Amino acid sequence: MTTPSLLQKLTDALRCMPGVGPKSAQRIAYHLLARDRAGASRLGEILQEAVEKIGHCSVCRTFTEHEVCELCASPRRDDSQLCVVEGPQDILAIEQATDYRGRYFVLLGRLSPLDGIGPENLGLDQLTRRLDEHVVKELIVAVSTTMEGEATAHYLRGIAHDAGIRITRIAYGVPIGGELEFVDRGTLSHAIASRREL
Repeated sequence: MTTPSLLQKLTDALRCMPGVGPKSAQRIAYHLLARDRAGASRLGEILQEAVEKIGHCSVCRTFTEHEVCELCASPRRDDSQLCVVEGPQDILAIEQATDYRGRYFVLLGRLSPLDGIGPENLGLDQLTRRLDEHVVKELIVAVSTTMEGEATAHYLRGIAHDAGIRITRIAYGVPIGGELEFVDRGTLSHAIASRREL
C-alpha cells in the first residue's frame, strides 16, 4: 500500500467540511494550489488560530474567544427568556431575523441514540442547573423539526416541567425536516413571533 501524496491528504482533509464531497474537495485543493496560494496560506493560519483560541461560552455554550460570550455578558438581554437552539449558527439566524432579546442555550446537537448522542452530550445537566436558579420564566425551544429534533423537544419539555417553567416552541413556519440556518428571515421571524406552548 502506497502512502497518500500530500495533494491527496489535502483533498481528504477538505472533505471534513459539510457538503464537500470528493470532487468538490479536489476542485478546492486544485484552486488553492493553482490560483490562490496566498489565500490558502492565510486560510491555514486563520484556521489554526481559530482552532486554538475559539472555545465555548461557559454560560450558553456558543462559540467565543472569551470565558463568557458577548450575548451572555450583555446586561440588556432579558434573563426571563431562554431560547434553546441546536448550534451557534441558529443564534446568528435568530439575531439577524428577529427582535428576540432573551438569552440562549446551545445544545451543540440533538438527541440521536443511533448516533450515540444522549442527554449527557448536549449539556442538559447544565441547562437543568440554570433552570433551577428560578430566573428563567419561559423556555423557548427552537430546534429543528426532524425526528431527532422532536425527540429533543420532548426531552426539554420534561426538564421544563420538572422545573415548573413555561415552555414554548417556535411556530411551524419552519418546514418539517428543515434546519434553522437555511430558513429565510421572514419565515424565521414569523416562527419566533408565533411560538406556542409545548
